[in-house]
Amino acid sequence: MSELTTSAELPGHNAAGRVMIASLVGTAIEFFDFYVYATAAALVLGPLFFPSESETAQLLSAFATFAIAFVARPVGAALFGHFGDKIGRKSALVATLMIMGISTTLIGLLPTYAQIGYWAPIMLCMLRFCQGLGIGGEWGGAALFAVENAPASKRAWFGMFPQLGAPIGFIAANGLFLILAVGLEDGDFRSWGWRIPFLMSALLVAVGLYVRLALVESPVFQEASRRQEQVGVPVGALFASYAWPTLLGTLSMVACYALFYLSTVFALGYGVNRLGFSREAFLGVECFAILFLAVGILLSAWWSDRFGRKPVLLTGLVLTAVSGFLLAPAFATESALAVTLFLCLALLLMGIIFGPMGALLPELFPTAVRYTGASITYSAGGILGASFAPYLAQVLADWGGLAWVGGYLSVAGVISLWAVSQMRETRDDDLTAMAG
Repeated sequence: MSELTTSAELPGHNAAGRVMIASLVGTAIEFFDFYVYATAAALVLGPLFFPSESETAQLLSAFATFAIAFVARPVGAALFGHFGDKIGRKSALVATLMIMGISTTLIGLLPTYAQIGYWAPIMLCMLRFCQGLGIGGEWGGAALFAVENAPASKRAWFGMFPQLGAPIGFIAANGLFLILAVGLEDGDFRSWGWRIPFLMSALLVAVGLYVRLALVESPVFQEASRRQEQVGVPVGALFASYAWPTLLGTLSMVACYALFYLSTVFALGYGVNRLGFSREAFLGVECFAILFLAVGILLSAWWSDRFGRKPVLLTGLVLTAVSGFLLAPAFATESALAVTLFLCLALLLMGIIFGPMGALLPELFPTAVRYTGASITYSAGGILGASFAPYLAQVLADWGGLAWVGGYLSVAGVISLWAVSQMRETRDDDLTAMAG
């Protein structure tokens, strides 16, 4: 059965617009929740949830809790991938959204270290772990749901919509923090204002659930179910038969993550705490620069459907490796213009290498392990490329200066460049083909 006729021949199918909206809305909410924490970690969580040792120690502690979610992501990927590959994509996607939303809302209700002592960081870490579980199963499911509902010639374009959730969620999260920073006195912001973005998650999740509950299973999954292709333990089958694509997919994401979190979380903390930018000014710069991420995603998705995944990714990764040499000069000037230009470039490159991933990672695996494979590669790449990126960048900056942070980015680009160079081109693969 060909990909172009599957949806017509199987009972129940999703309209293209519904697929795009559901993929976009769900991931935008998930990324909003995730970035709310990232922004708060750079701005306020250290002093609120950790004992007073030094400002640097508190910031590093907050960045360490940021990393916990990335450790949890592969666990969530394996858990929700198991049910997504055996039972269906829709139920897993609904569950990930609920877990992420509940965890984020509860963070907004947590008492601080001054109120309950060490229980405050303990509970913060637990909820951060739950955030990681949710997003670990979210992205892979949303991406492959979009791709499995797409015509063969437009899989990257459909797979782009979950990617666009990243800039939308980021702008919403940072934009809300910017409004609060401008509208509130510093004391009010640190006392209660920072909680508002976390509490808003409850409303956003309700919207996301409304959209997702209207979906039916993808035609590719329906066909796989009809042919009884499901395996007993998808994660076991993944590592037994598809270890090499899993490794390459994981390493291909390293540069993408490093680019993003160095350009947002680390840059925000460094710009405010070291360069003396105001919170409002730097949040505004990042909200502007993130628009270039969206542009990069749109362009690279279109290019990768036309020219293939590998040529687009290889070009973007070469430029990423080069961009590491520009980081130190840009920030060393302490010029708002130089910093803005670097962030715009970095996020444009991140968009170029992020855009095709919505199609590429699902295309690496057959239907029986596709949810698990796409989710684990995406999440494991986060451990290597993002989990400790803000923390390590801060340590490197303190120890050897910004040139070492730029070197960190360049190394990440080279790692992903090698991984993509070892991959086969997947643009013309048939997603309904039986696993070989």
